[in-house]
Parts: sequence; structure tokens; C-alpha cells
Amino acid sequence: MAMLRAATRLSRAFRTNSIFESHASPLSLSSVKRLDLRCLLSTAAEAVAEPIKPDISISLTKLLIDGKFVDAASGKTFPTIDPRTEEIIAHVAEGDVEDVNRAVKAARRAFDKGPWPKMTPYERSKILLRFADLIDKHSDELATLESLDSGKTYQQSRYAEIPTMARLFRYYAGWADKIHGLTVPADGPHSVQILHEPIGVAGQIIPWNFPLLMFSWKVGPALACGNTIVLKTAEQTPLSALLAGKLLYEAGLPEGVLNIISGYGHTAGAAISSHMDIDKLAFTGSTEVGKIVSQAAAASNLKPVTLELGGKSPFIIAEDANIDHAVEVAHFALFFNQGQCCCAGSRTFVHESIYDEFLEKAKARALKRVVGDPFQNGVEQGPQVSDEQFDKVLGYIKIGQEEGARLLTGGDRFGQKGYYIKPTIFADVQDGMRISREEIFGPVQAITKYKTLSEVIQRANDTTYGLAAGVFSKNIDTVNTLSRALRVGTVWVNCYDVFDAAIPFGGYKMSGHGREKGIYSLNNYLQVKAVVTSIKDPAWL
Repeated sequence: MAMLRAATRLSRAFRTNSIFESHASPLSLSSVKRLDLRCLLSTAAEAVAEPIKPDISISLTKLLIDGKFVDAASGKTFPTIDPRTEEIIAHVAEGDVEDVNRAVKAARRAFDKGPWPKMTPYERSKILLRFADLIDKHSDELATLESLDSGKTYQQSRYAEIPTMARLFRYYAGWADKIHGLTVPADGPHSVQILHEPIGVAGQIIPWNFPLLMFSWKVGPALACGNTIVLKTAEQTPLSALLAGKLLYEAGLPEGVLNIISGYGHTAGAAISSHMDIDKLAFTGSTEVGKIVSQAAAASNLKPVTLELGGKSPFIIAEDANIDHAVEVAHFALFFNQGQCCCAGSRTFVHESIYDEFLEKAKARALKRVVGDPFQNGVEQGPQVSDEQFDKVLGYIKIGQEEGARLLTGGDRFGQKGYYIKPTIFADVQDGMRISREEIFGPVQAITKYKTLSEVIQRANDTTYGLAAGVFSKNIDTVNTLSRALRVGTVWVNCYDVFDAAIPFGGYKMSGHGREKGIYSLNNYLQVKAVVTSIKDPAWL
């Protein structure tokens, strides 16, 4: 995506460093509506204005099982909360073990006896393409639900995430009829076919920070390969996936192919992880819960598991960097989505020769960051997703102060209502500090200095995580050295959070295993079978 000049720092940050910097639909001058410049003049020192009431009716609150919206077997519901107001949006059906059993039964029947895996790949492709068209048609509604439930800005949801969701499903629709097997030679009179078959019933557990994108990353490849699904949404953000499921059935998905359970991790999530009739499990979330999920999968039917887990990603700024640009990209890398990104550039390493200048400009940028109602044009940062996350982030800010990091700005809640936190920056952060080693998942930037490449490589890799990294330099030798030395699944060079549909995403070490997106994600949902047939009097081998 070409570098675009903008009238404001906010729009420039989104456009030049878009998380969706691709031909699909990046946040660009052509795709983002003109922002309310009056709002942009506000600063993080002001209170949050009276919340805007979105023009939407919440009608989908039940479980989606076997193509129908149904109550939980127990009749229980749980509240989903507006993080702007701390008030209840709606009560949603609370799925439990019995509901997971019903969903698995429907998915198993749809796989073993239904038309989906027997359908030609081209027909499956057409359904996915129709779904992508429906995403476009209902983009306002999907974006509103996404922002209302999660607190992310409407501009981000509507003009980046929803178009990218549609792009992902078009991408996987294109793969549906291109999943090929192999014919291989044998040392004798045998014909050998290698078949790539759908794995069966896939259990999928998605997080709250990007509900619809994680829905796309998991549902897209699973359906393209001919599988059926039981998906659990995060209890903090159950609403948007229910609408997405409804639209998929409108696109022609056969009954039982996609089942959506709203509920809690220790009940519905545990039931999916340990279910004996689920053939494959995919989980995105914390490393701590990823371990629990893996243990449950192994202790049940030893189902294969793909994990996309936490991170503590280094963002390394070399001495030759354009400081103003580096400040903007590093700011974006950390503060985007309220800092609630597994791959956030949460350890900012700055060369000592430019360290003081960088700190001054990073602080100035944070002070200009617009915090407020995510439905207000021009707002860059909404509330954290929940009271639990709000308290966790404030707890880490307190820990950083107690451990001796230098607080440059922020460090407190923003306003008196809602889960808003001021953009916070710590300087002189030491590697042993908890804010440097543990995943905060909030708007807290930790900045430290380094002297040499060998030093920063060692320090950047000194972590249990290995999800992503950023490298900022004009020197190709520096770029090549760092990009090969860093033990991470993705290295962004002079950019950050570029997520094209074809780019694989996943981590090293305790950031998980397996890859999402791209061709590699198809492997998660396929079995490999060898068929060996004896040949009588072959003309050739």
C-alpha cells in the first residue's frame, strides 16, 4: 500500500501502517470516511462524551445448532456488557456440556450423512462466495455489533475488519476446488494415490479481541476443506458471530455444518476440548488456556490441536531509522485495538543514539491519541473489552511503577465510566521487569535502549514467546540480520500488523504451533491418506 499523506496523525497511522495493508481493503483515504476534525482536536485529558446509541436491534442471542437458533438446554443466559457504559447489551444463551453434545451430534451427522463433504468443491466455493457477498451487504450491522460488544472503534470494524473478513472468505472459496492429492511412484507394480481428505468435525474456540476475523481465520479453511464445525465464541463478545452464522446459512450452507455455542471456557470450552467425537481442535487465546486445551485434547481422543497464543513481540528501531516514522509505526504496533493484540509490539527496543529523541516524540504522540466513544468519528482508542481486562492492565501499570520503570505519560483510567485507560508509556524498562516479560494486552508501551545488534538479538529472543517482531531500518544488512535471527513466526520490516489473506500467521515457542491463513492453514483441516493398488502386468512404472 502506498504511503499516503493525511491531515491528521490518526488517519496517517491507520493508512500507512494498516493491519490490512493489502489489495483487499486497507484503511485508506479511499475507504475511510472523512473524519470529524473537531473530534480530533480533543485529547486524552478530556472526559468521554455521552455514549452514542447505535441504531441496531439485538435479535440474535440464542445458540446456533443444526441450522436453527435454540435456547440453551438449561435455559440459562448470561449478560454481554457494553464496555463503554458498563451496562448490559443483551442476555445471551449460555451453552454448556449438553449443548455442546447437541452441536457435535449435528455436526457429525452433517459430516457423515449430509451433503457438505460430498458436495463438489466448486459448489462449496459458490456458497462461500455468496457468504462473502452477504458480508458486504450487512457490513454496517456486523461492524456495529463488533464495536458495541468489544469496544473497538467503528471505523476500524467497518472499514478494515469487515472488508477483510469478506476477503478472507473469497480467498478460501478460491481454494475449495484446488485442494489436490498426489500420485507417487513406488518401487514395484503398484499405483499409489495420496488423498487429502477433510478431517471431520472441527472444534474451534475463538477469542474476544478480533471476534469476526478469528471466525474467518478458522471457519474459512475448515469449510473450504469440507469439514463441519462446532465453534465457541468468547463470552465477552458473542453477538457478531451469531449474525455471521445466520448469513452463512442464508448463503446455502447445509444444516448442521456450522454450529455456534455461546458460553464460558470452563464449561462449553472444556466440553469441546475434551469431546470424544470432535476430530480436530483449533484454539486462539492465552498461552495459559492453550496448555489446558491441549491437555484436554490429549487426554480425550488425542485430537490434533492448532494453537495461536500469546506474545511479547519486540519492535526494534535501528540508529538509521527515520525517527518520526518509527515513532508512528511503533505507536500503532502497540496501541492498535486498545493494545489488545497477541502480536502487539510490546517491547520497544531503541538504539541508544536516538533513544532520548524517540522518547520525547513517543510521549507527544501518545498525548495526542484520541480516546473516547468508539462510535464517534475520529476516535483512535475505545475502552478495554471488560472489567477484568481493565483491572489487569491497571494492575500491570502499578507493577511497572513499583519495579522502577519511568512513567512518561498515562498510567490511569480515562474518564469516570467505561473501561477506558489512558495511553501509557514506560521508559528505561529493564528486561527482568514483569511489564517486559508478561503479556499485558493493553495500551502500555514499554521502551528500552540497546547498543549493538548482537545485544538486541539476544534480548529480543530472551522470552518464552515467539509470535512476531518489528524491524525498523534503512540498512538491508541490518534488516537481513535481524529478520533471520529473531525466533518468531512473522517479522514486519518498516511496517507492522500487515495481515493479507495469503500470509501465514503463527508462532514459535509458547506462542503456539500451526499456522492460520494462507495455504498452510488448509493443512490443519485435512487428513492424508495413501491408497496403494496392485497393478497386473503394468506397461510402465
